[in-house]
Amino acid sequence: MKRHPFLDGGRESPSIGLWLGLANPYTAELCATIGFDWVLIDSEHAPNTLRTVVSQLQAIAATPATPVVRPPTSHPEAVKRYLDIGARTLLLPMVDGPEQAAAAVAATRYPPEGTRGVGSALARASLWGQDPDYLSTANSRTFVIAQIESPRAVASIDDITAVDGIDAVFIGLSDLAATMGRLGEPTHPDVLAAFRHVVQRAHRAGKPVGTLAGGEQLAETARAAGCQFIAVGTDVGLLTRGGAQLLGAHRRTGRPVQPAVY
Repeated sequence: MKRHPFLDGGRESPSIGLWLGLANPYTAELCATIGFDWVLIDSEHAPNTLRTVVSQLQAIAATPATPVVRPPTSHPEAVKRYLDIGARTLLLPMVDGPEQAAAAVAATRYPPEGTRGVGSALARASLWGQDPDYLSTANSRTFVIAQIESPRAVASIDDITAVDGIDAVFIGLSDLAATMGRLGEPTHPDVLAAFRHVVQRAHRAGKPVGTLAGGEQLAETARAAGCQFIAVGTDVGLLTRGGAQLLGAHRRTGRPVQPAVY
């Protein structure tokens, strides 16, 4: 298993992360100082651009937290741009089979191991060409996490984890539930059975597993299943829940405020 700072907790004590969806460097820096082992900048569902992602990477760099970036797609044209701005740990969405996994890995590697275009002289990743070892070490510096979120991916988990360069897997429980016909039911027994199957098979292949747990009970389920890295909430959730609790304490209307977010 490739070692990584945000996996140092091990199975007995999983690394704890926070999802970032506000697309703002100031709040990203704030969240990264709280003590989370890692924070994920989401470009798939949050209104992020390359510029907002790079500004958040710069802000997080001054904190102990490890940044993870989820591009909007796993296509090579998207992957290479996130690598060039300095993302080293990528969570690649919708990896359904070994072919997609292999293509995703190839997009993160310079030739001859992969297909990544060479533009490092213009890139933050190489300190704009001032890191003389960048080209020779970039492939080994990159950490690739495949996101499992469909029945096909669950059925193909052995083949996906066998792809050289897939360093870890992440189970997207909300999408997995939806693609299994259980939209909005990530804790349905069938969904959790698929979840545990992926964890077990990934462990057998020697690959760490993570997830985003929308609540303490689901986080405990993930711990018990053996997840080594768990996001336990989002910046959006912290703000809406905290705001709702504050409002509820001062406006006693008798109507509870229950924001439906992680």
